[in-house]
Amino acid sequence: MASKPESHQHHSSTQKPPSYDLDANSIKYEADIEQSEPTAANGVLEALGYEPELQRNRSTLQVAFMSFVLAAIPYGLATTFYYPLIGGGPVNIIWGWVIVSAIILCVGASLGEITSVYPTAGGVYYQSYMLSPPAYRRIVAWICGWSYVVGNIMITLAVNFGSAQFIIACVNVFEVSPGVGIFEAEAYQTFLLFLGITLLCNAVSALGNKWLPYLDTFAIFWTFVGILVVIVCVLAIAKEGRHSGEYVFTTFEPQSGWPVGWSFCVGLLQAAYATSSTGMVISMCEEVQDPSRQVPKAIVGTIILNFLAGLLFMIPLIFVLPDITELVNLASGQPVPTIVKSAVGTSTGAFLLLLPLCVLALICGIGCTTAVSRSLWAFARDGGIPWSNLWRVVDKRMNVPFNAMMLGMVIEIALGLIYFGSTTAFNAFSGVGVITLTVSYACPIAVSFMGGRKQIQNGNYNLGKLGAFCNVIALAWSALAVPLFCMPSYIPVTADTVNYAPVVFVCFAVIAMAWYWAWGKRKYDGPPSVDDAIIDLRNDGSS
Repeated sequence: MASKPESHQHHSSTQKPPSYDLDANSIKYEADIEQSEPTAANGVLEALGYEPELQRNRSTLQVAFMSFVLAAIPYGLATTFYYPLIGGGPVNIIWGWVIVSAIILCVGASLGEITSVYPTAGGVYYQSYMLSPPAYRRIVAWICGWSYVVGNIMITLAVNFGSAQFIIACVNVFEVSPGVGIFEAEAYQTFLLFLGITLLCNAVSALGNKWLPYLDTFAIFWTFVGILVVIVCVLAIAKEGRHSGEYVFTTFEPQSGWPVGWSFCVGLLQAAYATSSTGMVISMCEEVQDPSRQVPKAIVGTIILNFLAGLLFMIPLIFVLPDITELVNLASGQPVPTIVKSAVGTSTGAFLLLLPLCVLALICGIGCTTAVSRSLWAFARDGGIPWSNLWRVVDKRMNVPFNAMMLGMVIEIALGLIYFGSTTAFNAFSGVGVITLTVSYACPIAVSFMGGRKQIQNGNYNLGKLGAFCNVIALAWSALAVPLFCMPSYIPVTADTVNYAPVVFVCFAVIAMAWYWAWGKRKYDGPPSVDDAIIDLRNDGSS
């Protein structure tokens, strides 16, 4: 198990060192105004019991840009466009996005409050431990830690696998005959493309770590230019004509076979998947200059930006939407390339419009890969996964937890083999990712809310009564999302439409609990902490 270092003071001869008051009731950190933000943040990290091992090379805007890239709007919405189409069509797409975005804003605000008090790479796992009563904090942290790690891995797997399927669908806008694309990929070809994308994302994340903030910044401008080009071309050309505003905002045509209300809920997987990365950026806290302020702002600000970008992307597509029945029966499971081609009328034009989404898909995969490595590393640092000594090592040359990154990559590739057994594997990957990340986000929110939210009062992001309201909405959503995304998206259920998400979810749960009873119950102590620690990081930095 990872050793638990005592607090140390790292400062230069020209700076006044941070002062700490460590006792059983509080950790109070006072930062001199002459201190740099990274030095102050490292001091807080040391007070929490960890040695700083990663470089703090991200500003507020850069961490916000990474948060935006993790969601990868519009790519995340494009690859899952199938689900709201079968769930209810235009109403499900637009109003489902509005509803889920409002809910996720509550989730993000709740996580932002807690992160402003406990800004570590352990993220929600560390927060759950610190906020829980001593009697059961170990088991709560264990459940949250495994859920968070599995969620990061599964979302990254879904992103990379979805990228492979989406790229193939984009290539197939070129046809040898009507309805027959030039590259009707077999299962092994799809898997090999997924494998190549996964290897590329890991290579860039590992070897180009210091350049990743600039890549995220590029992605912002690339995304909005791409969206504007799609909007202008699709609406201006509209070869098949345009629907009325009434059709776009009021048409509800369920195709899933479920009762009307449940069909709408199943269609929310698109919005839930696209926003599931909300808390993944918390794992970057130890590479941010002032995480207690920057990360909460990045989480909430990005949700609002994603909401606007999503509407800008989806509404024009619905105005030129072809027949929904034909779209849901596409063999590729990727309607967006077909929608764009129908609107612009040419294969070349459609491919060029889709190209920005393909590039964004790769950038999203790189960001998610980075988040996976940090979450695995942080949990291994406290002995939460088998053979933690291997995964908690930071490669000093690349300044990344390389071993943890490779572990995540191997797990993703192994799970990708499910595709050979079922073409609905992507549904399982995205479903499990949403479920496990939802559980992990709910853990610290629940224990904070049940504990009277007293620790939140010491952070930089206390929303007061509004924060309590957000907590309630976030927990209600969690209670709905877990069973909802275990359901098949289409009935009657066949071998091709079965949802493997519950199977994968249960397998991970069994592994986690087996490891707890075999090892964790006796040896896992959780993160380093001071009993009932509360960190004072309010605006003036004073006691």
